[in-house]
Amino acid sequence: MAGPSTAERGARSRPRSGPPPRILRARRRFRLPGRRPLLVTAVAVTLLGAGAVWLLYGSSWLRAERVRVAGTAVLTAEEVRDAADVPLNTPLVAVDTGAIEHRLRERVPRIAKVDVSRSWPNTISLVVTERRPEAIVEEDGKFHEVDATGVRFSTLSKRPKGVPLLEMEADRSPSSRHFGPAGLRREAVRVVTQLPEKVRQDTRSLRVRSYDSITLELTGGRTIAWGSGERGEAKAKTLTALMKARPDADHFDVSAPSAPAVSRS
Repeated sequence: MAGPSTAERGARSRPRSGPPPRILRARRRFRLPGRRPLLVTAVAVTLLGAGAVWLLYGSSWLRAERVRVAGTAVLTAEEVRDAADVPLNTPLVAVDTGAIEHRLRERVPRIAKVDVSRSWPNTISLVVTERRPEAIVEEDGKFHEVDATGVRFSTLSKRPKGVPLLEMEADRSPSSRHFGPAGLRREAVRVVTQLPEKVRQDTRSLRVRSYDSITLELTGGRTIAWGSGERGEAKAKTLTALMKARPDADHFDVSAPSAPAVSRS
């Protein structure tokens, strides 16, 4: 029997044209979808987006219906709600929380900070931080509360208990002219915040003559020469030690905490 001819052997030895079967199978497996599945997907995405927009803006389920207030001490929740003026029965997502915060801080000076947030599905939450009076200033028979930053935020007809009176007796020194009444007031309030708690409770008034001449008057006729608000921590520690060592003294000078003085009249 004759073997394959030379031509047949040459044909068998030549490489086949086109991709190998393995690549062809892979192509079939990962063939891109046709136009119809893509169209269905696009329509579904569009419908979902439209539904989400309707749910947020058109649905009656996600509307601002309540205003919840927390953190008040002197203020009432109703006062905060009135000042916030939250637009009720509007889409919750459309409520401008920044505008609400601005209104509250502008209309209610007692508010130092307020966090405004959406509480789904239908509530605006207002968490208020009120200013704390550290001192009071008397003018024309009225008492103005002053916070730790020196801000006057409330006016009262009667002097509140437990808050020291700030007596401004500024001289004509360069420091008084430089800082001005507002700067001196801030420095005096800074001194109040530095006092040991027991001394703070016993402080009746602060007399401010200049930036570095602040004197405290305590119950029992005692006085403290504090100086400025600088080195407040060292002054507080020195004062505590002096009062413990000399409970009978009625004048303490800690304006220079490294060289304090104490005396009895």
